[in-house]
Amino acid sequence: MEVHSLSGHTAWALLLEYDGGPFIGWQRQDRPPGTPAFGTSVQAVLEAAAAKLNGGAPVPSIAAGRTDAGVHAAGQVALLALPDRLRASQVRDALNFHMHPHKVAVLRAVPAAAGWNPRFSAISRRYRYTILNRASRAVLQLGHVWQIPRALDAAAMQAAAGRLVGHHDFTSFRATACQARSPWRTLDRLDVTRLADTIEIVAEARSFLHHQIRNLAGTLRLVGEGRWSADDVSHALAARNRAAAGPTAPPDGLCLEHVGYDPDPFAPV
Repeated sequence: MEVHSLSGHTAWALLLEYDGGPFIGWQRQDRPPGTPAFGTSVQAVLEAAAAKLNGGAPVPSIAAGRTDAGVHAAGQVALLALPDRLRASQVRDALNFHMHPHKVAVLRAVPAAAGWNPRFSAISRRYRYTILNRASRAVLQLGHVWQIPRALDAAAMQAAAGRLVGHHDFTSFRATACQARSPWRTLDRLDVTRLADTIEIVAEARSFLHHQIRNLAGTLRLVGEGRWSADDVSHALAARNRAAAGPTAPPDGLCLEHVGYDPDPFAPV
C-alpha cells in the first residue's frame, strides 16, 4: 500500500530511536495464521501503535533501514499515514504512549512531502560500531558494545580502514545471503577512534550491504590485535570472497545513527 495514497490521511516522517536488544530486527515477520510468533519487530510495535490512532485499521510503514536483530538505532527514519485530525505533537506523544513499554520511541514527527520515501530519498546513512576494549566486564554498556579484552591498536585499525574507503566490490564483506543486486558500494567514511577504553568505528555511505559494517568491524579487529596487516585487508577486499575476510562482529555494538536527506525533513523551519 502506498502511504501517500490514503485519502483523509497525512503522511508523517518519523525520527525514531530504539534498543535493538529485545527485537528480532526492524522488519515485521509475516507468518501464516496459527503459526506462533518467534519474536517482536520494531515495525510491528510501531504499526500496532499507529493502528490505535487509525480506528484499529492497519497502518503500513516504510523505514530507511532494515536493522537486524540486536542492532540499535538513534536516528532511524520511518514513514506512515494517520488521520488528518492529528497534529505533530499528538502523533509523537500518542505513538510513544501506545508503544510503551517497548524500548522504542518517536523523537520527532513532521508531515512528509508528496513522493518522499525514507529509504529511496536517503542520500547517506551513518552507523557507529562500538567496541569496549577492557578486561573488566561491561555493566553500564552491556548489550550496546562488543567487548574485546585483548588490547587493540586503534591506529593500525584506522590505517587499514583507509584501504576500504571508496568505490569497491565489497563481496568479501557482505553476508553470503545478501540479496543486493550488486556488491559494489561507495564507502564515503570509515573512521576508527579511541577514547579511553572505547573504540568507535564510524561508517558512512549512501547504502550498505547486508552485514557489511559488522564484517568490516570483525576484520578490523584482526588488525587491532596484530594478527592482520593493512595489506591483508586489501587482499581480502580484492579476493571478492566472503571467506577471505574476517568474522562477523556481533550486533550489540552497531547503531544506526543518522540518515541524511536533501532537503532534510527534520531541519528546523
